[in-house]
Amino acid sequence: MEKFADLAYVRPDMEAVMARVKADMEGLKSAASYEEFKNAYMDYVQADIELTTAQQIAHIRNTINMLDEYYAAEKAFFNAQMPKYEILIKEMGSVILNSPYKKEFEEEFGSIVIRNLEAKQLLASEAVVDDMVKEADLANLYSKTVAAATVDFRGESCSTYGLLKYMQSTDRETRKAAFEAWAALYESIAPKIDEIYSELVSLRAGMAKKLGFDSFIPMGYLKRRRYDYTAEDLKVFRKQVREVIVPACEKLFDRQRQALGIDKLHYYDESISSPEGNPTPIGDRDYMVGKAQEMYRELSPESGEFFDFMVQYDLFDLETKKGKRVGGYCTSLPLYHAPFIFSNFNGTDADVNVLTHEAGHAFAGFTAAKFQKTPELCHSTSEINEIHSMSMELWTYPWMESFFGDKAEQYRKDHLADALMKIPYMVCVDEYQHKVYEKPEMTAMERRAVWSELEKIYMPWRDYDGNEFLEQGGFWMQKQHIFLYPFYYVDYAMAQIGAFEFYTKMKEDHDAAWADYYKLCKAGGSMGYFKLLEYSGLHNVLKEGSVKEALKAVLEELEV
Repeated sequence: MEKFADLAYVRPDMEAVMARVKADMEGLKSAASYEEFKNAYMDYVQADIELTTAQQIAHIRNTINMLDEYYAAEKAFFNAQMPKYEILIKEMGSVILNSPYKKEFEEEFGSIVIRNLEAKQLLASEAVVDDMVKEADLANLYSKTVAAATVDFRGESCSTYGLLKYMQSTDRETRKAAFEAWAALYESIAPKIDEIYSELVSLRAGMAKKLGFDSFIPMGYLKRRRYDYTAEDLKVFRKQVREVIVPACEKLFDRQRQALGIDKLHYYDESISSPEGNPTPIGDRDYMVGKAQEMYRELSPESGEFFDFMVQYDLFDLETKKGKRVGGYCTSLPLYHAPFIFSNFNGTDADVNVLTHEAGHAFAGFTAAKFQKTPELCHSTSEINEIHSMSMELWTYPWMESFFGDKAEQYRKDHLADALMKIPYMVCVDEYQHKVYEKPEMTAMERRAVWSELEKIYMPWRDYDGNEFLEQGGFWMQKQHIFLYPFYYVDYAMAQIGAFEFYTKMKEDHDAAWADYYKLCKAGGSMGYFKLLEYSGLHNVLKEGSVKEALKAVLEELEV
Protein backbone atom coordinates (compact mmCIF):
# COMPACT_ATOMS: atom_id res chain seq x y z
CA MET A 1 0.00 0.00 0.00
CA GLU A 2 1.07 3.60 -0.65
CA LYS A 3 0.35 6.65 1.48
CA PHE A 4 -3.25 7.79 1.04
CA ALA A 5 -2.29 10.92 -0.88
CA ASP A 6 -0.46 8.75 -3.44
CA LEU A 7 -3.22 6.18 -3.96
CA ALA A 8 -4.34 6.12 -7.58
CA TYR A 9 -7.98 6.81 -8.27
CA VAL A 10 -9.62 5.62 -11.47
CA ARG A 11 -13.33 5.97 -12.05
CA PRO A 12 -14.77 2.43 -12.08
CA ASP A 13 -16.13 1.09 -15.35
CA MET A 14 -19.63 0.41 -14.06
CA GLU A 15 -20.61 -1.62 -17.12
CA ALA A 16 -17.69 -3.96 -16.44
CA VAL A 17 -18.51 -4.11 -12.73
CA MET A 18 -22.15 -4.92 -13.43
CA ALA A 19 -21.15 -7.56 -15.98
CA ARG A 20 -18.85 -9.21 -13.44
CA VAL A 21 -21.55 -9.28 -10.76
CA LYS A 22 -24.04 -10.69 -13.29
CA ALA A 23 -21.52 -13.43 -14.15
CA ASP A 24 -21.11 -14.19 -10.43
CA MET A 25 -24.88 -14.35 -10.11
CA GLU A 26 -25.02 -16.89 -12.92
CA GLY A 27 -22.29 -18.81 -11.10
CA LEU A 28 -24.46 -18.89 -7.99
CA LYS A 29 -27.39 -20.23 -10.00
CA SER A 30 -25.43 -22.93 -11.83
CA ALA A 31 -23.19 -24.06 -8.95
CA ALA A 32 -22.96 -27.85 -8.76
CA SER A 33 -21.60 -27.76 -5.20
CA TYR A 34 -21.43 -25.43 -2.23
CA GLU A 35 -17.74 -24.84 -3.00
CA GLU A 36 -18.63 -23.50 -6.46
CA PHE A 37 -21.43 -21.43 -4.92
CA LYS A 38 -19.04 -19.94 -2.37
CA ASN A 39 -16.39 -19.18 -5.00
CA ALA A 40 -18.92 -17.23 -7.08
CA TYR A 41 -20.01 -15.29 -3.99
CA MET A 42 -16.43 -14.48 -3.00
CA ASP A 43 -15.71 -13.18 -6.50
CA TYR A 44 -18.64 -10.80 -6.07
CA VAL A 45 -17.20 -9.79 -2.68
CA GLN A 46 -13.88 -8.95 -4.36
CA ALA A 47 -15.64 -6.91 -7.06
CA ASP A 48 -17.55 -5.05 -4.36
CA ILE A 49 -14.33 -4.41 -2.40
CA GLU A 50 -12.72 -2.83 -5.45
CA LEU A 51 -15.77 -0.69 -6.22
CA THR A 52 -16.23 0.41 -2.60
CA THR A 53 -12.58 1.34 -2.27
CA ALA A 54 -12.73 3.57 -5.33
CA GLN A 55 -15.95 5.13 -4.03
CA GLN A 56 -14.38 5.83 -0.64
CA ILE A 57 -11.26 7.41 -2.11
CA ALA A 58 -13.48 9.76 -4.12
CA HIS A 59 -15.65 10.43 -1.07
CA ILE A 60 -12.70 11.28 1.17
CA ARG A 61 -11.10 13.57 -1.37
CA ASN A 62 -14.42 15.26 -2.06
CA THR A 63 -14.99 15.97 1.65
CA ILE A 64 -11.42 17.25 2.06
CA ASN A 65 -12.23 19.93 -0.50
CA MET A 66 -15.86 20.20 -1.52
CA LEU A 67 -14.88 22.98 -3.93
CA ASP A 68 -12.71 20.60 -5.97
CA GLU A 69 -14.70 20.17 -9.18
CA TYR A 70 -13.04 16.88 -10.17
CA TYR A 71 -14.00 14.97 -7.03
CA ALA A 72 -17.37 16.73 -6.88
CA ALA A 73 -18.04 15.18 -10.29
CA GLU A 74 -16.84 11.77 -9.05
CA LYS A 75 -19.16 12.04 -6.06
CA ALA A 76 -22.04 12.83 -8.42
CA PHE A 77 -21.04 9.84 -10.56
CA PHE A 78 -21.36 7.45 -7.62
CA ASN A 79 -24.60 9.08 -6.49
CA ALA A 80 -26.04 8.30 -9.92
CA GLN A 81 -24.59 4.80 -10.32
CA MET A 82 -24.89 3.14 -6.92
CA PRO A 83 -28.71 2.91 -6.81
CA LYS A 84 -28.59 0.91 -10.05
CA TYR A 85 -25.89 -1.30 -8.56
CA GLU A 86 -28.07 -1.88 -5.49
CA ILE A 87 -30.85 -3.19 -7.74
CA LEU A 88 -28.46 -5.80 -9.12
CA ILE A 89 -27.31 -6.76 -5.62
CA LYS A 90 -30.96 -7.19 -4.64
CA GLU A 91 -31.36 -9.63 -7.55
CA MET A 92 -28.26 -11.52 -6.49
CA GLY A 93 -29.56 -11.62 -2.92
CA SER A 94 -32.74 -13.23 -4.14
CA VAL A 95 -30.67 -15.96 -5.79
CA ILE A 96 -28.84 -16.65 -2.50
CA LEU A 97 -32.02 -16.61 -0.42
CA ASN A 98 -33.68 -19.13 -2.74
CA SER A 99 -30.61 -21.32 -3.25
CA PRO A 100 -30.36 -24.93 -2.10
CA TYR A 101 -27.01 -23.86 -0.58
CA LYS A 102 -28.56 -21.18 1.62
CA LYS A 103 -28.23 -23.27 4.80
CA GLU A 104 -24.52 -23.97 4.25
CA PHE A 105 -23.97 -20.33 3.29
CA GLU A 106 -25.64 -19.15 6.50
CA GLU A 107 -23.63 -21.61 8.60
CA GLU A 108 -20.38 -20.19 7.18
CA PHE A 109 -21.17 -16.47 6.92
CA GLY A 110 -23.78 -16.10 9.67
CA SER A 111 -27.41 -15.12 9.96
CA ILE A 112 -26.63 -11.38 9.78
CA VAL A 113 -25.63 -11.68 6.11
CA ILE A 114 -28.96 -13.37 5.43
CA ARG A 115 -30.82 -10.61 7.30
CA ASN A 116 -28.96 -7.98 5.27
CA LEU A 117 -29.91 -9.70 2.03
CA GLU A 118 -33.54 -9.88 3.15
CA ALA A 119 -33.47 -6.16 3.96
CA LYS A 120 -32.18 -5.35 0.49
CA GLN A 121 -35.19 -7.15 -0.98
CA LEU A 122 -37.40 -4.59 0.74
CA LEU A 123 -35.27 -1.50 0.14
CA ALA A 124 -34.02 -1.77 -3.43
CA SER A 125 -36.41 -1.14 -6.30
CA GLU A 126 -36.39 0.42 -9.75
CA ALA A 127 -39.25 2.58 -8.48
CA VAL A 128 -36.93 4.55 -6.18
CA VAL A 129 -33.65 4.65 -8.14
CA ASP A 130 -34.15 8.24 -9.29
CA ASP A 131 -35.27 9.22 -5.79
CA MET A 132 -32.11 7.71 -4.27
CA VAL A 133 -29.96 9.72 -6.67
CA LYS A 134 -31.81 12.90 -5.75
CA GLU A 135 -31.55 12.10 -2.03
CA ALA A 136 -27.77 11.74 -2.26
CA ASP A 137 -27.50 14.97 -4.24
CA LEU A 138 -29.59 16.87 -1.67
CA ALA A 139 -27.52 15.53 1.22
CA ASN A 140 -24.37 16.59 -0.60
CA LEU A 141 -25.88 20.03 -1.23
CA TYR A 142 -26.44 20.43 2.53
CA SER A 143 -22.79 19.57 3.23
CA LYS A 144 -21.57 21.91 0.52
CA THR A 145 -23.82 24.76 1.72
CA VAL A 146 -22.49 24.54 5.28
CA ALA A 147 -18.87 24.01 4.19
CA ALA A 148 -18.97 27.17 2.05
CA ALA A 149 -20.63 29.33 4.72
CA THR A 150 -18.48 31.90 6.51
CA VAL A 151 -19.08 34.89 8.75
CA ASP A 152 -16.89 37.84 9.60
CA PHE A 153 -15.73 37.73 13.21
CA ARG A 154 -13.46 40.49 14.43
CA GLY A 155 -11.86 40.92 11.05
CA GLU A 156 -11.47 37.19 10.38
CA SER A 157 -13.55 35.18 7.92
CA CYS A 158 -14.61 32.16 9.98
CA SER A 159 -16.35 28.89 9.16
CA THR A 160 -18.41 27.13 11.81
CA TYR A 161 -15.30 25.31 13.05
CA GLY A 162 -13.24 28.48 12.99
CA LEU A 163 -15.63 30.00 15.53
CA LEU A 164 -15.51 27.16 18.04
CA LYS A 165 -12.27 28.22 19.70
CA TYR A 166 -13.78 31.66 20.35
CA MET A 167 -16.93 30.07 21.71
CA GLN A 168 -14.73 28.49 24.40
CA SER A 169 -12.96 31.74 25.33
CA THR A 170 -12.51 32.57 29.01
CA ASP A 171 -13.85 36.03 28.21
CA ARG A 172 -17.65 35.85 28.39
CA GLU A 173 -18.20 38.72 25.97
CA THR A 174 -16.00 36.99 23.39
CA ARG A 175 -17.96 33.77 23.87
CA LYS A 176 -21.22 35.63 23.45
CA ALA A 177 -20.01 37.47 20.34
CA ALA A 178 -18.77 34.21 18.79
CA PHE A 179 -22.06 32.53 19.65
CA GLU A 180 -23.98 35.36 17.99
CA ALA A 181 -21.76 35.10 14.90
CA TRP A 182 -22.29 31.33 14.81
CA ALA A 183 -26.07 31.79 15.02
CA ALA A 184 -25.91 34.51 12.35
CA LEU A 185 -24.00 32.17 10.03
CA TYR A 186 -26.72 29.52 10.28
CA GLU A 187 -29.50 32.08 10.07
CA SER A 188 -27.99 33.36 6.81
CA ILE A 189 -28.21 29.92 5.20
CA ALA A 190 -31.37 28.80 7.04
CA PRO A 191 -33.72 29.38 4.05
CA LYS A 192 -31.56 27.11 1.92
CA ILE A 193 -31.26 24.51 4.68
CA ASP A 194 -35.03 24.56 5.27
CA GLU A 195 -35.59 24.07 1.55
CA ILE A 196 -33.14 21.16 1.36
CA TYR A 197 -34.64 19.43 4.38
CA SER A 198 -38.21 19.90 3.18
CA GLU A 199 -37.24 18.20 -0.07
CA LEU A 200 -35.41 15.40 1.76
CA VAL A 201 -38.32 14.69 4.11
CA SER A 202 -40.86 14.69 1.28
CA LEU A 203 -38.61 12.53 -0.88
CA ARG A 204 -37.97 9.98 1.85
CA ALA A 205 -41.64 9.79 2.78
CA GLY A 206 -42.47 9.21 -0.89
CA MET A 207 -39.85 6.49 -1.24
CA ALA A 208 -41.26 4.70 1.81
CA LYS A 209 -44.75 4.69 0.27
CA LYS A 210 -43.43 3.37 -3.04
CA LEU A 211 -41.69 0.53 -1.22
CA GLY A 212 -44.78 -0.39 0.81
CA PHE A 213 -43.84 1.05 4.21
CA ASP A 214 -46.36 2.92 6.35
CA SER A 215 -43.91 5.79 6.75
CA PHE A 216 -40.20 6.51 6.43
CA ILE A 217 -39.63 5.49 10.07
CA PRO A 218 -39.66 1.68 9.57
CA MET A 219 -37.83 2.12 6.28
CA GLY A 220 -35.18 4.25 8.00
CA TYR A 221 -34.79 1.62 10.72
CA LEU A 222 -34.32 -1.12 8.13
CA LYS A 223 -31.71 0.96 6.30
CA ARG A 224 -29.83 1.23 9.59
CA ARG A 225 -30.13 -2.57 10.04
CA ARG A 226 -32.15 -2.23 13.21
CA TYR A 227 -33.44 -5.79 13.18
CA ASP A 228 -33.73 -6.25 16.94
CA TYR A 229 -36.02 -3.38 17.92
CA THR A 230 -38.64 -0.90 16.72
CA ALA A 231 -39.42 2.78 17.21
CA GLU A 232 -41.75 1.78 20.06
CA ASP A 233 -38.91 -0.04 21.84
CA LEU A 234 -36.70 3.03 21.57
CA LYS A 235 -39.25 5.07 23.50
CA VAL A 236 -38.24 3.04 26.58
CA PHE A 237 -34.68 4.34 26.25
CA ARG A 238 -35.78 7.93 25.74
CA LYS A 239 -37.98 7.67 28.84
CA GLN A 240 -34.99 6.50 30.89
CA VAL A 241 -32.92 9.41 29.61
CA ARG A 242 -35.61 11.85 30.73
CA GLU A 243 -35.93 10.21 34.15
CA VAL A 244 -32.29 9.36 34.96
CA ILE A 245 -29.92 11.44 32.85
CA VAL A 246 -31.70 14.79 32.42
CA PRO A 247 -31.92 15.40 36.21
CA ALA A 248 -28.24 14.45 36.59
CA CYS A 249 -27.32 16.88 33.82
CA GLU A 250 -29.32 19.67 35.45
CA LYS A 251 -27.16 19.23 38.55
CA LEU A 252 -23.97 19.23 36.48
CA PHE A 253 -24.93 22.38 34.59
CA ASP A 254 -25.87 24.14 37.81
CA ARG A 255 -22.50 23.12 39.26
CA GLN A 256 -20.90 24.58 36.13
CA ARG A 257 -22.85 27.83 36.60
CA GLN A 258 -21.57 28.12 40.14
CA ALA A 259 -17.98 27.40 39.07
CA LEU A 260 -18.21 30.16 36.47
CA GLY A 261 -19.60 32.55 39.08
CA ILE A 262 -22.60 33.64 37.01
CA ASP A 263 -26.26 34.09 37.89
CA LYS A 264 -27.68 32.55 34.72
CA LEU A 265 -26.10 29.92 32.46
CA HIS A 266 -26.59 30.83 28.80
CA TYR A 267 -25.88 28.65 25.79
CA TYR A 268 -22.50 30.29 25.23
CA ASP A 269 -21.50 29.32 28.78
CA GLU A 270 -22.27 25.63 28.34
CA SER A 271 -19.04 24.93 26.44
CA ILE A 272 -16.65 26.20 29.13
CA SER A 273 -16.16 24.34 32.40
CA SER A 274 -14.25 26.83 34.55
CA PRO A 275 -13.21 30.52 34.66
CA GLU A 276 -9.67 29.44 33.75
CA GLY A 277 -10.98 27.93 30.53
CA ASN A 278 -11.06 24.45 29.07
CA PRO A 279 -7.89 22.40 28.70
CA THR A 280 -6.38 22.87 25.24
CA PRO A 281 -3.85 20.68 23.45
CA ILE A 282 -0.24 21.63 24.08
CA GLY A 283 1.04 20.75 20.61
CA ASP A 284 0.28 20.97 16.92
CA ARG A 285 -1.02 18.26 14.61
CA ASP A 286 2.31 16.44 14.21
CA TYR A 287 3.02 16.58 17.94
CA MET A 288 -0.39 15.11 18.78
CA VAL A 289 -0.14 12.33 16.21
CA GLY A 290 3.31 11.47 17.58
CA LYS A 291 2.02 11.37 21.16
CA ALA A 292 -0.98 9.31 20.04
CA GLN A 293 1.41 6.80 18.47
CA GLU A 294 3.30 6.48 21.77
CA MET A 295 0.00 6.16 23.65
CA TYR A 296 -1.40 3.38 21.50
CA ARG A 297 1.88 1.44 21.65
CA GLU A 298 1.71 1.55 25.45
CA LEU A 299 -2.02 0.79 25.68
CA SER A 300 -1.68 -2.66 24.07
CA PRO A 301 0.26 -4.52 21.38
CA GLU A 302 -2.91 -4.59 19.26
CA SER A 303 -3.53 -0.85 19.41
CA GLY A 304 0.16 -0.12 18.83
CA GLU A 305 0.21 -2.18 15.64
CA PHE A 306 -2.93 -0.41 14.46
CA PHE A 307 -1.71 3.15 14.98
CA ASP A 308 1.73 2.44 13.51
CA PHE A 309 -0.11 1.36 10.35
CA MET A 310 -2.15 4.57 10.33
CA VAL A 311 0.98 6.71 10.63
CA GLN A 312 2.98 4.72 8.10
CA TYR A 313 0.39 5.28 5.38
CA ASP A 314 -0.74 8.74 6.54
CA LEU A 315 -4.37 7.69 6.88
CA PHE A 316 -5.56 11.02 8.30
CA ASP A 317 -6.78 14.42 7.18
CA LEU A 318 -7.11 16.35 10.40
CA GLU A 319 -6.78 20.10 9.93
CA THR A 320 -9.53 22.60 9.05
CA LYS A 321 -9.22 24.34 5.69
CA LYS A 322 -11.36 26.25 3.24
CA GLY A 323 -13.98 24.15 1.49
CA LYS A 324 -13.59 21.17 3.82
CA ARG A 325 -16.74 19.41 4.96
CA VAL A 326 -17.65 20.02 8.60
CA GLY A 327 -17.41 17.31 11.23
CA GLY A 328 -15.36 14.20 11.54
CA TYR A 329 -15.69 10.59 10.50
CA CYS A 330 -13.87 7.32 10.09
CA THR A 331 -14.27 5.23 6.96
CA SER A 332 -12.39 2.34 5.42
CA LEU A 333 -10.62 1.32 2.25
CA PRO A 334 -11.41 -2.40 2.18
CA LEU A 335 -9.00 -3.25 -0.64
CA TYR A 336 -6.13 -2.23 1.65
CA HIS A 337 -7.72 -3.26 5.00
CA ALA A 338 -7.11 0.38 5.90
CA PRO A 339 -9.18 2.80 7.99
CA PHE A 340 -9.14 6.54 7.30
CA ILE A 341 -9.77 9.34 9.81
CA PHE A 342 -11.18 12.72 8.75
CA SER A 343 -11.52 15.70 11.08
CA ASN A 344 -11.38 19.47 11.49
CA PHE A 345 -8.81 20.43 14.14
CA ASN A 346 -9.64 23.78 15.73
CA GLY A 347 -7.26 24.12 18.67
CA THR A 348 -9.69 22.81 21.29
CA ASP A 349 -9.87 19.59 23.30
CA ALA A 350 -12.05 18.22 20.47
CA ASP A 351 -8.82 17.68 18.51
CA VAL A 352 -7.68 15.10 21.06
CA ASN A 353 -11.15 13.56 21.14
CA VAL A 354 -10.75 12.86 17.42
CA LEU A 355 -7.53 10.95 18.05
CA THR A 356 -9.40 8.77 20.50
CA HIS A 357 -13.01 8.60 19.23
CA GLU A 358 -12.37 8.19 15.50
CA ALA A 359 -9.33 6.08 16.28
CA GLY A 360 -11.65 3.78 18.24
CA HIS A 361 -13.69 3.25 15.09
CA ALA A 362 -10.55 2.75 13.06
CA PHE A 363 -9.08 0.27 15.56
CA ALA A 364 -12.28 -1.77 15.59
CA GLY A 365 -12.41 -1.93 11.79
CA PHE A 366 -8.69 -2.74 11.53
CA THR A 367 -9.13 -5.51 14.11
CA ALA A 368 -12.29 -7.06 12.67
CA ALA A 369 -10.70 -7.20 9.21
CA LYS A 370 -8.22 -9.75 10.60
CA PHE A 371 -10.93 -12.09 11.84
CA GLN A 372 -14.01 -11.69 9.64
CA LYS A 373 -14.51 -13.30 6.23
CA THR A 374 -15.86 -10.24 4.37
CA PRO A 375 -15.94 -6.45 4.85
CA GLU A 376 -19.68 -6.69 5.45
CA LEU A 377 -18.96 -8.66 8.63
CA CYS A 378 -16.34 -6.17 9.85
CA HIS A 379 -18.78 -3.41 10.79
CA SER A 380 -21.81 -3.70 13.03
CA THR A 381 -24.67 -1.25 13.43
CA SER A 382 -23.73 2.12 14.83
CA GLU A 383 -25.18 1.36 18.29
CA ILE A 384 -22.24 -1.07 18.59
CA ASN A 385 -19.71 0.81 16.46
CA GLU A 386 -20.01 3.86 18.69
CA ILE A 387 -19.24 1.72 21.75
CA HIS A 388 -15.87 1.01 20.11
CA SER A 389 -15.16 4.72 19.66
CA MET A 390 -16.58 6.10 22.90
CA SER A 391 -14.86 3.42 24.95
CA MET A 392 -11.53 4.27 23.33
CA GLU A 393 -11.95 7.86 24.53
CA LEU A 394 -12.05 6.43 28.07
CA TRP A 395 -9.31 3.83 27.58
CA THR A 396 -6.87 6.64 26.79
CA TYR A 397 -7.45 8.67 29.99
CA PRO A 398 -4.10 7.62 31.56
CA TRP A 399 -2.17 9.29 28.72
CA MET A 400 -3.86 12.69 28.74
CA GLU A 401 -0.82 14.37 30.36
CA SER A 402 0.86 13.96 26.96
CA PHE A 403 -1.79 16.17 25.38
CA PHE A 404 -2.83 18.55 28.17
CA GLY A 405 0.11 18.69 30.57
CA ASP A 406 -0.96 19.81 34.05
CA LYS A 407 -4.55 20.26 32.78
CA ALA A 408 -4.94 16.53 32.18
CA GLU A 409 -6.96 15.83 35.32
CA GLN A 410 -9.31 18.68 34.52
CA TYR A 411 -9.73 17.25 31.02
CA ARG A 412 -10.63 13.82 32.41
CA LYS A 413 -13.22 15.23 34.80
CA ASP A 414 -14.70 17.54 32.17
CA HIS A 415 -14.74 14.83 29.52
CA LEU A 416 -16.54 12.31 31.72
CA ALA A 417 -19.18 14.86 32.69
CA ASP A 418 -19.52 16.13 29.13
CA ALA A 419 -20.06 12.60 27.83
CA LEU A 420 -23.09 12.30 30.09
CA MET A 421 -24.31 15.86 29.41
CA LYS A 422 -24.46 15.25 25.65
CA ILE A 423 -26.88 12.35 25.89
CA PRO A 424 -30.10 14.39 26.28
CA TYR A 425 -29.25 16.40 23.15
CA MET A 426 -28.65 13.19 21.19
CA VAL A 427 -32.02 11.83 22.27
CA CYS A 428 -33.68 15.16 21.49
CA VAL A 429 -32.36 14.89 17.92
CA ASP A 430 -33.80 11.39 17.69
CA GLU A 431 -37.28 12.28 18.90
CA TYR A 432 -37.27 15.34 16.62
CA GLN A 433 -36.68 13.12 13.58
CA HIS A 434 -39.44 10.76 14.60
CA LYS A 435 -41.89 13.64 14.89
CA VAL A 436 -40.80 15.06 11.52
CA TYR A 437 -41.31 11.76 9.70
CA GLU A 438 -44.59 11.10 11.51
CA LYS A 439 -45.85 14.32 9.91
CA PRO A 440 -43.71 14.94 6.81
CA GLU A 441 -46.03 17.68 5.54
CA MET A 442 -44.93 20.06 8.33
CA THR A 443 -43.68 23.47 7.26
CA ALA A 444 -40.19 24.69 8.13
CA MET A 445 -41.50 26.90 10.93
CA GLU A 446 -43.62 24.06 12.32
CA ARG A 447 -40.47 21.91 12.45
CA ARG A 448 -38.65 24.66 14.34
CA ALA A 449 -41.51 24.81 16.84
CA VAL A 450 -41.23 21.04 17.38
CA TRP A 451 -37.50 21.37 18.05
CA SER A 452 -38.08 24.24 20.47
CA GLU A 453 -40.61 22.23 22.50
CA LEU A 454 -38.34 19.17 22.65
CA GLU A 455 -35.44 21.31 23.87
CA LYS A 456 -37.53 22.27 26.89
CA ILE A 457 -38.03 18.59 27.73
CA TYR A 458 -34.52 17.27 27.15
CA MET A 459 -32.46 20.41 27.84
CA PRO A 460 -34.45 22.45 30.38
CA TRP A 461 -31.29 24.37 31.30
CA ARG A 462 -30.83 25.73 27.75
CA ASP A 463 -31.11 29.55 27.46
CA TYR A 464 -30.26 31.38 24.23
CA ASP A 465 -30.06 34.84 25.84
CA GLY A 466 -32.59 36.40 23.52
CA ASN A 467 -31.22 35.12 20.21
CA GLU A 468 -34.42 35.05 18.17
CA PHE A 469 -33.28 32.57 15.52
CA LEU A 470 -32.32 29.93 18.09
CA GLU A 471 -35.20 30.65 20.46
CA GLN A 472 -37.55 29.92 17.55
CA GLY A 473 -35.95 26.49 17.09
CA GLY A 474 -33.08 26.94 14.63
CA PHE A 475 -30.43 25.01 16.53
CA TRP A 476 -31.19 21.62 14.95
CA MET A 477 -29.92 22.78 11.53
CA GLN A 478 -26.28 22.34 12.46
CA LYS A 479 -26.60 18.59 13.09
CA GLN A 480 -25.56 17.03 9.81
CA HIS A 481 -26.69 13.53 10.82
CA ILE A 482 -30.31 14.71 10.45
CA PHE A 483 -29.67 15.38 6.77
CA LEU A 484 -27.12 12.73 5.83
CA TYR A 485 -27.92 9.77 8.08
CA PRO A 486 -31.55 9.83 9.28
CA PHE A 487 -32.10 8.23 12.69
CA TYR A 488 -28.34 7.90 13.27
CA TYR A 489 -27.77 10.00 16.36
CA VAL A 490 -29.47 8.22 19.20
CA ASP A 491 -26.90 5.48 18.50
CA TYR A 492 -24.30 7.67 20.21
CA ALA A 493 -26.46 7.94 23.31
CA MET A 494 -27.13 4.20 23.45
CA ALA A 495 -23.47 3.42 22.88
CA GLN A 496 -22.30 5.90 25.52
CA ILE A 497 -24.00 3.76 28.16
CA GLY A 498 -21.95 0.76 26.96
CA ALA A 499 -18.76 2.84 26.99
CA PHE A 500 -19.48 3.93 30.57
CA GLU A 501 -19.84 0.26 31.50
CA PHE A 502 -16.45 -0.53 29.99
CA TYR A 503 -15.04 2.44 31.95
CA THR A 504 -16.37 0.96 35.17
CA LYS A 505 -14.92 -2.44 34.27
CA MET A 506 -11.51 -1.05 33.30
CA LYS A 507 -11.15 0.60 36.70
CA GLU A 508 -11.98 -2.71 38.41
CA ASP A 509 -9.86 -5.03 36.23
CA HIS A 510 -8.03 -3.36 33.35
CA ASP A 511 -6.83 -6.53 31.61
CA ALA A 512 -10.18 -8.32 31.79
CA ALA A 513 -11.97 -5.22 30.51
CA TRP A 514 -9.55 -4.88 27.59
CA ALA A 515 -10.08 -8.56 26.75
CA ASP A 516 -13.85 -8.00 26.58
CA TYR A 517 -13.42 -4.81 24.53
CA TYR A 518 -11.00 -6.49 22.10
CA LYS A 519 -13.41 -9.44 21.80
CA LEU A 520 -16.19 -7.02 20.84
CA CYS A 521 -13.94 -5.37 18.23
CA LYS A 522 -12.95 -8.74 16.74
CA ALA A 523 -16.61 -9.73 16.42
CA GLY A 524 -17.29 -6.79 14.08
CA GLY A 525 -20.80 -7.12 12.70
CA SER A 526 -20.97 -10.91 12.80
CA MET A 527 -23.85 -10.89 15.29
CA GLY A 528 -26.95 -8.80 15.93
CA TYR A 529 -27.12 -5.86 18.33
CA PHE A 530 -28.59 -7.75 21.29
CA LYS A 531 -26.20 -10.70 20.85
CA LEU A 532 -23.14 -8.45 20.70
CA LEU A 533 -24.20 -6.69 23.92
CA GLU A 534 -24.61 -10.05 25.62
CA TYR A 535 -21.34 -11.33 24.12
CA SER A 536 -19.40 -8.45 25.69
CA GLY A 537 -21.32 -8.37 28.98
CA LEU A 538 -23.14 -5.05 28.48
CA HIS A 539 -26.66 -3.96 29.43
CA ASN A 540 -29.47 -3.72 26.89
CA VAL A 541 -30.51 -0.07 27.25
CA LEU A 542 -33.95 -0.75 25.77
CA LYS A 543 -35.00 -2.58 28.94
CA GLU A 544 -36.64 -0.53 31.68
CA GLY A 545 -34.22 0.14 34.53
CA SER A 546 -31.10 -0.81 32.57
CA VAL A 547 -29.79 2.75 32.16
CA LYS A 548 -29.86 3.50 35.90
CA GLU A 549 -28.11 0.23 36.66
CA ALA A 550 -25.47 0.63 33.95
CA LEU A 551 -24.68 4.22 34.99
CA LYS A 552 -24.55 3.61 38.73
CA ALA A 553 -20.76 3.83 39.11
CA VAL A 554 -20.38 6.81 36.75
CA LEU A 555 -23.15 8.79 38.45
CA GLU A 556 -21.47 8.11 41.78
CA GLU A 557 -18.11 9.29 40.46
CA LEU A 558 -19.70 12.46 39.11
CA GLU A 559 -21.56 12.84 42.41
CA VAL A 560 -24.97 13.25 40.78
